[in-house]
Amino acid sequence: MAQAGGRGQGRAQGLARVAVVVRAGAAPMWWLGVFAAGIGVLVPGITGRRIGVMAGAALFIVALAVVALRGRKRYDGLARGASRAGKHDVLQDRAVTTRTWRRGHRWWLVLAFAAALGSAFAVPAAGGMLLAGCGAGLRLKAAWLGRRERAEEALLWVRVDWLGRHAGRPAGKGVKGYRSTGIAAGDAAPGGARRRRTAELV
Repeated sequence: MAQAGGRGQGRAQGLARVAVVVRAGAAPMWWLGVFAAGIGVLVPGITGRRIGVMAGAALFIVALAVVALRGRKRYDGLARGASRAGKHDVLQDRAVTTRTWRRGHRWWLVLAFAAALGSAFAVPAAGGMLLAGCGAGLRLKAAWLGRRERAEEALLWVRVDWLGRHAGRPAGKGVKGYRSTGIAAGDAAPGGARRRRTAELV
């Protein structure tokens, strides 16, 4: 794991990228939602397929907007007050952060998928499209964080112990502040995507 430079604030801490935590749930929610919607559209349901798909499209848009916009003021406040990470603070790898989030939320994801499938018997495809919309909203929120990180030329990190046992919300009540590093720190690019390594020409 890499280490951050700069002066430390208190004792050394394990730090996870904020954008990576946000992004961790995007892919599983999206693909489980798409899968559930694909299966659900095969079921006539109570409302019929046409109404189910139309309702699902509306739920997708609403979920995307709510998830993408929710908590932005809180993120802004924490980012503005970010302190510089210390040279002994340990930056958690992107893969570790993502894996921890997904393991901690695996049963929630299973239940959400089951609920999306079950709802197809009433409103075909709608539940799956709702779940997919939540995943897309998380991806948009991570992209928004990435634009902020590029503009400020500083990556945002949160203490691992403040995320809780299941690596939960990076802007929850238990999070008292962020730390920042230079734009090149860690193995994740601004926004939490995998950093592309370009080979150096000799």
